Amino acid sequence: MPKFKENYCLKDRNTFGVDAKAKYFTAFNSIIELNNILDSEIYNTNKTFMIGGGSNILFTQDFEGLIMHNKIKGIQILEDNKEFVSVEVGGGEDWHKFVQWSVSQKLSGVENLALIPGTVGASPVQNIGAYGVEVKDSITKVHTFDTQNRKTRIYKNEECKFAYRSSIFKVKLKNRIIITKVEFRLLKTPLNKTTYGAIEEELNSLNLHPSPKHIADAVINIRNRKLPNPATLGNSGSFFKNPIISTIKFKELEQEFPQIVGYKISDNETKIAAGWLIENAGLKGYRDNDAGIHKNQALVLVNYGNASGREIVNLAKKIQETILNKYGIKIDPEVNIL
Repeated sequence: MPKFKENYCLKDRNTFGVDAKAKYFTAFNSIIELNNILDSEIYNTNKTFMIGGGSNILFTQDFEGLIMHNKIKGIQILEDNKEFVSVEVGGGEDWHKFVQWSVSQKLSGVENLALIPGTVGASPVQNIGAYGVEVKDSITKVHTFDTQNRKTRIYKNEECKFAYRSSIFKVKLKNRIIITKVEFRLLKTPLNKTTYGAIEEELNSLNLHPSPKHIADAVINIRNRKLPNPATLGNSGSFFKNPIISTIKFKELEQEFPQIVGYKISDNETKIAAGWLIENAGLKGYRDNDAGIHKNQALVLVNYGNASGREIVNLAKKIQETILNKYGIKIDPEVNIL
């Protein structure tokens, strides 16, 4: 029988450190345990929400339902040949620990995504990305459990409908699908993607040549300098997605703001650095009581101690209004706001 905890404190279950409670909380280590939860009266009479590492959630109120925590673990090598290794990873595995495992095996593909908080199961939902790499580039299959019909299904990469910080699991199948395992293809020939951000500069300063381990180390150093540790200062990493605008609109903005940071992603579209927009609007380091914008990275909203979820949301709305008024650009949150 599944174990349910009542009136469960979620402060340690979300990286913002927001003090909220769930009416019920439970965890599962296998599909068998998950099926037992789905058989329960508590599951069938309450709304539900799935969490992994709690790194992409902002609770604005107590959750009047059941929070379910995926704890399915394991890393298994499925194929090992001259070119790549196929590996199957449990959805409950910590993402950064998986990256560390990958680089310890001298495999390439996810090293640029080091130190991103969260779990492996959450990585395809958001199609997490950083420093010129997205997780979709290494994922081959996503194993899922459908809570409506209780069937398992394996989605091939092309069926996942990956997009910028999005996937079929975040849109069409939101709150229906539980990701139990993810398969990755990790390369034996290093990708050595070092041109995005300050990776190349960091490697040079450390006198290191590019390799999966060295790139991961460089990313860790950069992130530790720029981003606050959620263990000491509540945050969810990047709060906003980088907006994508027309290249024509970008060139117009460039006339007014020559320093604007953008990356051309097609002939017609350019991705803008949301952090630059916020910083250039004079909001970097802004604080309203315990809700604030981080002093080193304008894309990160922080909880200085006792901010409520609503206070953080109000700050986010202030930022959105400022950016829209100054640049005519709409920026959207990455985080799930509950």
